Amino acid sequence: MLRIGNAEFEDKPVFLAPMEDITDPSFRYMCKKFGADLMFTEFISSDGLIRDAKKSIQKLDIFDYERPVGIQIYGHIPEAMQQAAEVVNSACPDLLDINYGCPVKKIATRGAGSGMMKDLPLMRDITERVVKTSKFPVTAKTRLGWDSENLNVQDVALLLQDCGIQALTIHGRTRAQMYKGEADWTLIGKIKNDPQIKIPIIGNGDITNGKVAAGCFEKFGVDAIMIGRAAIGKPWIFKEVKHFLKTGEELPQPGVLERIEFAREHLQKSIEYKEDKRGIYEMRRHFNLYFKGIPNFKETRLKLLTAQTVEEIKILLDYIEDKFGNSYIEIPDTEYII
Repeated sequence: MLRIGNAEFEDKPVFLAPMEDITDPSFRYMCKKFGADLMFTEFISSDGLIRDAKKSIQKLDIFDYERPVGIQIYGHIPEAMQQAAEVVNSACPDLLDINYGCPVKKIATRGAGSGMMKDLPLMRDITERVVKTSKFPVTAKTRLGWDSENLNVQDVALLLQDCGIQALTIHGRTRAQMYKGEADWTLIGKIKNDPQIKIPIIGNGDITNGKVAAGCFEKFGVDAIMIGRAAIGKPWIFKEVKHFLKTGEELPQPGVLERIEFAREHLQKSIEYKEDKRGIYEMRRHFNLYFKGIPNFKETRLKLLTAQTVEEIKILLDYIEDKFGNSYIEIPDTEYII
């Protein structure tokens, strides 16, 4: 059994990765519905938290049904990160996660996110301050290194462990790769099996189905896996993966009618939490993938992705049910990374 702080998990747990503009309460609700064992908020700017910025403060909203749930923060100024940790204390998450992995230019080139991998003394200062300040267990998420010439994640792992973090998630790409190419799990496995490493290691990158997940556990020995982009528009992936891990069997993909019901439920949660306009806008990326694989769907998809009101979307979902309800979802062959 895996334990991080007071949170306990059964064998081979499956986590939801923190993703900006994705892992809001409505999406987390759907992922929890399908069995995500641990979820994280969107990453939150330390500067935004200490300035009491509305959007940053709103991201602290977590709910009891989500637990265990972690809040993730990022920044490159030690004092600001320490103050942000104090603000997070008031939200009472199960974990506080530090983002040392975001590759986005405006964040990494300022020295935050994966940019911190180029300044390990600063990483140590920030981590020690956050661990000291947080009332809750601190974890971190990082990458393999800045680029292929600087794969320093092993040094990073030992440093963070020394600072007192209680688990480390490693995304199997460098900052330079962004999200391109294949994730390399070799270093993740090497760190997990390093006798100097005593904390849980969570692997992340290119986990798209149960067979891939099983391979990651078996070949690299990680304590947990984390799913990110593969869950967008497909929150049922957690149910699929966990079923495969337990039985070795693949679940059938949900049909069109099931996907319509999932989309309706997700939309309702989105507009409950946000104003209609923002809720609709942020649902579009999910809608685009909820109905991926329906033949002759291009025109309907365009209407769905340009609808301006909740009522328009509900009418379109009714139309999809009537016209495409009996359609067969065309699932492309998946290339396995293991």
